[in-house]
Amino acid sequence: MRYIIIGAGAVGGTVGGRLAQAGREVVLVARGKHHTALDERGLRLRVPEGELTYRLPVVDGPGPLGELRADDVLVLAVKTQDSVAALDTWGPVPVAGGGTAQERLPLVCAQNGVESPRLALRRFRRVYGVCVWLPSTLVEPGVVSAAGTPLTGILHLGRYPHGSDDTARRIAADLAAAHFEAPVVTDVARWQYAKLLGNLGNAVEAISGPVEDEAARALYARVRAEGERVLDAAGITHVSAEEQQEARGDKVTLVPLEGAPRGGGSSWQSLSRGTGTIEADHLNGEIVLLGRLHGVPTPLNELLQRLANAFARERRAPGSMPVAELVRRADEAVAFVQEG
Repeated sequence: MRYIIIGAGAVGGTVGGRLAQAGREVVLVARGKHHTALDERGLRLRVPEGELTYRLPVVDGPGPLGELRADDVLVLAVKTQDSVAALDTWGPVPVAGGGTAQERLPLVCAQNGVESPRLALRRFRRVYGVCVWLPSTLVEPGVVSAAGTPLTGILHLGRYPHGSDDTARRIAADLAAAHFEAPVVTDVARWQYAKLLGNLGNAVEAISGPVEDEAARALYARVRAEGERVLDAAGITHVSAEEQQEARGDKVTLVPLEGAPRGGGSSWQSLSRGTGTIEADHLNGEIVLLGRLHGVPTPLNELLQRLANAFARERRAPGSMPVAELVRRADEAVAFVQEG
């Protein structure tokens, strides 16, 4: 199979580089300065064993590829807010032998949140979800780091919304040969909702810095508890923290990488690059949406969604609001709902 990585940033670049290292055929899709750097100097992947460089085909869209191959796998690794544009671009592309990508090819959503597989299923017949546990960073255009060892990451994979098939197992086997653990599960959504609860802290980190001190950890615990109440009200099951820990164990241990500091998670990285967008609408905003649908107040997640979007829109520096100020605003938001 040939893997077309749509969004060769931190996650996509790491998956693409590791697959190439394992001898799989890979095409990278990127834009702007990142595309230029990949085209001119190759993908530089900084991992615990050193810096690896891969000269891979890189395109900015489907045009240069012409007809897609019947054995292509599309890996969607853009931020969720960019999913619709990517799906609309790649879905109608013709495939050798007849039909289009959305009719014939598997689409693998390797993203945070739970929205992209739903968006994809409106367009693609064969959608696969991935619960992405892959600490990685886009260091600079053309350079991606992934500090996990002995495994680079753990990628629970399954047919969306449920089930598994031979394609999932073939993809998992390729990933397993490429420094990943890739369990094939029939309930991938349960793993994605569990990851969503963890990702509710992304906005806390992006707004006020690492969730390390007691105040930040206590705030995240409140935000997560609000999310759990919403999922319970919606009748949505998720993998427990104990099951996640059992699956991960000490398989992905982070080590310092020279020249590749890890400043924070995906939302932090969006702010640090000044992209103008952030994924909060599809993380904290997912809890807000479900809360409104099922009558559960979500003042904490509403606040984080609103502040994270403001930080992105105004291109404010990540971590620039003191955590004490964020906690004060959180207390006010909860009190307002309770009084109302």
